[in-house]
Amino acid sequence: MMKEGSHVRDPINLAGVLLIDTGIAAGLVGMLRIFSRRRSGAVWLAAGALLGLAGAALPAPLRRVAARRSRLDEIVPAYQFVEHHEIRIQASPARVHEAVWAVTPEEMRLFQVLTWIRSPRLPGSRCAQESILNVPAQKPILEVATSTGFMLLDDEPGVEVVAGMLVIVPPRSRTVIETPRDFAALEEPGFAKAVMNFRMEDEGEGWTRLTTETRIYATDASSRRRFAAYWRTIYPGSAMIRREWLRAIRRRAESPVTAER
Repeated sequence: MMKEGSHVRDPINLAGVLLIDTGIAAGLVGMLRIFSRRRSGAVWLAAGALLGLAGAALPAPLRRVAARRSRLDEIVPAYQFVEHHEIRIQASPARVHEAVWAVTPEEMRLFQVLTWIRSPRLPGSRCAQESILNVPAQKPILEVATSTGFMLLDDEPGVEVVAGMLVIVPPRSRTVIETPRDFAALEEPGFAKAVMNFRMEDEGEGWTRLTTETRIYATDASSRRRFAAYWRTIYPGSAMIRREWLRAIRRRAESPVTAER
């Protein structure tokens, strides 16, 4: 039986994340030394910049699933970037599915902080439009996501929820994505599409294994390089959000109060 937690399936991108994070840390040390009028500050800044560039420049090889076992596999069977997390929940797949759709930001300690870092705004501001990076505290996260930037690609109760969005779109593109089939078939150069799922597997005796996997497929080398720098910078925060999201789903699905509703 697989253990709970995060399963790194992307060692090259993990190396890129480590290089970029180390570069950021070195850059911060350099800035502090410059403010302290120490001559070594410029060296630290230069080292940080080189490490960051090296992390962004690492290749992102194309991967393909060996066999299609889920809707995620059918929609994005090839990808260059991946993130996978899982957790065991003492509840039926149907209850877990309900919890996936019901969890709100106020049930996740770090969600609003980490999404604010990605998209800063004034405290209490209502001017920003709702999105996955700006979900009202008491609104279901997945509901807001799929009514704003994400397209709901599949939803089979008790089995799997799949949502996706275009994260890179070429300037002046006239490509129209109206259906899940359009999204899955997109191969035109200049795009990068991200797909995330929640998959429920019945383990028997009242237990369900919930997995969430995010895959990104870039359709050409240019979009792949652009996304690599972004992905390797935000990955630590993204992983924290995913793990916190799974824990919030487990709390809700196992809650006696939730079960009575």
